[in-house]
Amino acid sequence: MSTATHEYARYVTVKKAASLVGLTEEAIRKRVQRGQWLEGREWRRDPLGRIMIDTEGVKRWVEQTA
Repeated sequence: MSTATHEYARYVTVKKAASLVGLTEEAIRKRVQRGQWLEGREWRRDPLGRIMIDTEGVKRWVEQTA
């Protein structure tokens, strides 16, 4: 009997987040720009300055608005 383990990355690119949550990249970027998703809560910047989406933060956002 084998046990499946599911590994995931907490922080993902906007492109990866789009495929995970079913939004377009543009929709995600607009949520960031408009302040609907907050830095340090739903997203943060990596050392290169790229926007990285916090999958746990987005999960909490979905659950609070559901």
